[in-house]
Amino acid sequence: MKKLLFVCTGNSHRSILAESVVNKYHKDKFAGYSAGSKPSGIINKYVIKYLNENNFETKNLSSKNFNKFLDEKTKFDQVFTVCNNASNEVCPVWPSPEKIIHWDIEDPVHIINELENSEKTNKEELISLEIHKTYSNLETRINEWIKNYEK
Repeated sequence: MKKLLFVCTGNSHRSILAESVVNKYHKDKFAGYSAGSKPSGIINKYVIKYLNENNFETKNLSSKNFNKFLDEKTKFDQVFTVCNNASNEVCPVWPSPEKIIHWDIEDPVHIINELENSEKTNKEELISLEIHKTYSNLETRINEWIKNYEK
């Protein structure tokens, strides 16, 4: 079983979505994990809602610091940073920098916050679309990486 770690700053959106993709669609060969360089401590409620509505397992998801994995015996086969901030913070301290791949995935949090505070009547639908856009980007990249990895 190959272990993949996805890191972003808050560990509340992007890295959680990536972990979920791996653990739902590739669990026969890969185990997905996520962490943050400055974790928020909570997963965004709209991300949880999106995952639940799309039949993802969410009960074991949590927002945690990547330092947790520096000291643990869990050895990762690949580490993905999914935002520029996390890349700059993780790369200098990770014990195996050659195992790090950086993907600059746009953070949906600013758009979600704007929509949440807006007067739009369809804001929940628009928020879900933003999360889906991020999810689709991550799913495509993960599937492509796995396809190339298995060659």
